[in-house]
Amino acid sequence: MAFVMRQPFKLSTTLVVASKTAFKSAPVRSFHSSRPAANFFTSRTTAPTSTLVKARNAFRQSRTYQQPAATVPNGGNLMQKLLVGGALFGGTFIAIQLIFNRETREDGGMPPYERAYLNDTFMHTGLGVGIIGLSARAMFQSGFMYRMMATNPWVVMIGGLGLSIGTMMGTRAVSPDNYIPKYGLWTAFNVTQGALLAPLLFMAPPALIARAGLYTIAMMGSISFVGATAKQEKYLYLGGPLLAGVALVAVSGFAPLILPATAVRTLAFTENIWLYGGLAVFGGFTLYDVQKVLHHARLAERGLIRKDAVNESISLELDFLNIFIRMVQILMMQQGRRK
Repeated sequence: MAFVMRQPFKLSTTLVVASKTAFKSAPVRSFHSSRPAANFFTSRTTAPTSTLVKARNAFRQSRTYQQPAATVPNGGNLMQKLLVGGALFGGTFIAIQLIFNRETREDGGMPPYERAYLNDTFMHTGLGVGIIGLSARAMFQSGFMYRMMATNPWVVMIGGLGLSIGTMMGTRAVSPDNYIPKYGLWTAFNVTQGALLAPLLFMAPPALIARAGLYTIAMMGSISFVGATAKQEKYLYLGGPLLAGVALVAVSGFAPLILPATAVRTLAFTENIWLYGGLAVFGGFTLYDVQKVLHHARLAERGLIRKDAVNESISLELDFLNIFIRMVQILMMQQGRRK
C-alpha cells in the first residue's frame, strides 16, 4: 500500500512547492510587477475582456519578456555546446555503467518474454506521458486551469490529489481482460496528472520545458538501461530504502510551510534535499521499477501472476513526472541566477 501511494502524494506537493519557488525567480517576479500583467491573477475585474483572453494575453507578454530577441549563435559556440553536452552525457553513461552495472546478467541475455513485457510497459509509459503532455497543454490553452487556479489553488491540488489516487487505484484494481474500464480509468488518471502539471506552463517558457523533458528522458533512459541489463533482482532490495527516502523528501518539501522565513539556511538546505535528493530517490525508483517489471515478467511466465503492462507503466510515469518537475525547477533557478 505504501508503494502504491508514494508518488501521487509527492506529485501534488511537488507542484505546490514548485509554484512557490518558481514565482520567486527574477523574470516571473518582474512580470508580475509589470503593468500589463496586473490582472493576470485577478479573478474579478470591471474590464469587459474575458478571463480566457486575459490569460492568453498575459502569457504572451510573459513569453515576450522572458525570451528577449534571440541572437543567432555562431557555429563555433553551437559546436562547443554540442561537444560539451555529448561529453557530459557520455561520461555520465559510462560512470553509471561502471558504478551500478558491473555485474551484468549471467543467463545469456534477456529472454524473449522479458523483452516483450518490458517493451510493452515502455510503450504504455510513452503513451501515458504523451496523454499527460497533451492534456496539460489543452487545459492551459483553453484557460481552464487559469480559472481554477485563480479561484482557489488549494482546491485544485486537493481535488487533483483525490482524483489521482482514485483513478490510479481503480486502474490497478481492474483486470487487464476488461479493456474498456481498464484503459478508461488509465486515461482518466493521465488526464488528472496533466491537470496537475498544467500550472507549470504558466511559470516556465516552452524552451525550458523542452530542455527539462530531454534531460528527464536521458536520465530515465540511461537508468532503465542499467536496470534492464543488470543482474537479475540485483536492485529489488531498494524498495524499502527508497520509501524512507521519499518520506525524507516529502518532509523537506513541507518545510517552507512550517519554518519561518528568517531560517534562510535551513530553508536552503531543505530545498536542496527536496530538489537533488528527490532526483536521486526517483532515479532509484526508476531502477527499482524496471527490475520489478522484469521480475513480474518471470512470475507471469510461470503462471503465478497475470501480465498487466498498464499497471507497470503507472509507476514509471510517476517517476518521469517527479524527475521532470525537479528538472524544470532547477533550470528555472539557474536561469534566475544568470539574470
